[in-house]
Amino acid sequence: MEHVTEGSWETLPVPLHPRVLGVLRDLGFPYMTPVQSAAIPLFLKNKDVAAEAVTGSGKTLAFVIPILEILLRREEKLKKSQVGAIIITPTRELAIQIDEVLSHFTRPFPQFSQILWIGGRNPGEDVARFKQQGGNIVVATPGRLEDMFRRKAEGLDLASCVKSLDVLVLDEADRLLDMGFEASINTILEFLPKQRRTGLFSATQTQEVESLVRAGLRNPVRVSVREKGVAASSTQKTPSRLENYYMVCKADEKFNQLVHFLRNRKQEKHLVFFSTCACVEYYGKALEALVKGTEVMCIHGKMKYKRDKIFTGFRGLQSGILVCTDVMARGIDIPEVDWVSQYDPPSNASAFVHRCGRTARIGHGGSALVFLLPMEESYVNFLAINQKCPLQEMSLQKSTADVLPRLRAMALADRAVFEKGMRAFVSHVQAYAKHECSLIFRLKDLDFAALARGFALLRMPKMPELRGKQFADFVPVDINTDTIPFKDKMREKQRQKLLEQQRKEKTENEGRRKFIKNKAWSKQKAKKKKKKKMNDKRKREEGSDIEDEDMEELLNDTRLLKKFKKGKITEEEFEKGLLTSGKKLVKAADSRIADL
Repeated sequence: MEHVTEGSWETLPVPLHPRVLGVLRDLGFPYMTPVQSAAIPLFLKNKDVAAEAVTGSGKTLAFVIPILEILLRREEKLKKSQVGAIIITPTRELAIQIDEVLSHFTRPFPQFSQILWIGGRNPGEDVARFKQQGGNIVVATPGRLEDMFRRKAEGLDLASCVKSLDVLVLDEADRLLDMGFEASINTILEFLPKQRRTGLFSATQTQEVESLVRAGLRNPVRVSVREKGVAASSTQKTPSRLENYYMVCKADEKFNQLVHFLRNRKQEKHLVFFSTCACVEYYGKALEALVKGTEVMCIHGKMKYKRDKIFTGFRGLQSGILVCTDVMARGIDIPEVDWVSQYDPPSNASAFVHRCGRTARIGHGGSALVFLLPMEESYVNFLAINQKCPLQEMSLQKSTADVLPRLRAMALADRAVFEKGMRAFVSHVQAYAKHECSLIFRLKDLDFAALARGFALLRMPKMPELRGKQFADFVPVDINTDTIPFKDKMREKQRQKLLEQQRKEKTENEGRRKFIKNKAWSKQKAKKKKKKKMNDKRKREEGSDIEDEDMEELLNDTRLLKKFKKGKITEEEFEKGLLTSGKKLVKAADSRIADL
């Protein structure tokens, strides 16, 4: 498709409703972005659209406005229980965000009801809300929407409600498939009418997305949009206003560098990405204690009920720090994020671009920084080639305070911090081992001692990856870590109760074993004598051909074979051993023949 530039809303071939234009002016969107200029006219001409555009380019309005316009133009008005449009998106945060944007446009049109179906909420309440207020426009995550189609027993026949469907939108389609929602999407498509408009929006085009295009869209118009000012030959995947940096530092210096970086930018808004939920829990707690004078929040995929509140709260802040996993990497639009810091590089290169895209959105500037270990520096060239994402180096910050002793002191004072640190370290190592770019991120080259110091651990955890290794450069604390108490008195009381129960059980078991042993010793000895007599008698009666000497030689042969299989002896030594054993057997046989 030819290059599309920004344009005025009034220049669209199909004029927008005056109230829609009014909302756009109120929200501060006087012009269309390229993806909006390309996709909206196609939607309004009843075309299926498969759009690919860089993150932060305004894709949400590119489908929200056409949905509203198509429903306004319906000849037969929608009833309360009829669904006219469905928007499917991979995460609940993105669904909340789309629902919020949509609400600005439906407010002037009370004839339309909208409903949000996402995980972490009571599905029974979702059913009751739909039956009470309806849902002409549904914004949902795939799992919850699929679940709603199966709730006929609760009086919801969603399959009948969607027969009036005009528009289906799959937002962040590549992520929908990456997160394993393909089966859910296919199930949902089976319930939907074939006569509909479908929009598929994605930041990256993958083979899986192409398969979904073929399955869900009829003769789609493909739109691939570049930002204004980007050359036609360019394949740049990050916003042009984004400044991308990297910093190389050792594993035991990285957290000090992060804290110093955040302390010097307290008045700005930050997203800090970690590789695992456990790392978010641990380092979020640490940053909360070490970076004073600014709000620190944490969000990750294992949170069930707090995520919505945290996400909404952070969006409303002027400045602050959100410590998060890749659950916040795609499609999320948090106003005016100044910095995206990647403490851990993501497991795949495309996620790197999406993380960076949380800043420098829709005309605003922004910066991103990734921390790399010295052995990971070649990742910079990899990103430049693989993702067309050039980075410039940021020098190590000087005069950084060493906050790791403070973090260790926190772990010594509170078992919750100690346990979070251990879990974080284990999860980080396991995630590192699964990195997509294993030629650069090599687990065998990782300095575990320096990494443990960087996590401010009190001792090394027991895990398969560390088995058999020595860590001379790591000095554990000189205390029994089992004695570290929880600061929370209720948790500590429960722990002590459990420890006392375990001690009691151990004492009882030891006493039982000792009692049985002392009582049964003489009986066991008598039993052994009795068993030996019976064996001797059976040998005499059956005329066993195997004498004690022969049995000993057979056992020796078995031992030799085991040693040979384990590589403890050579083939020559094995054969020599067998030969010696054979000679002994022959000699013993000759002796028995002579006796006869």
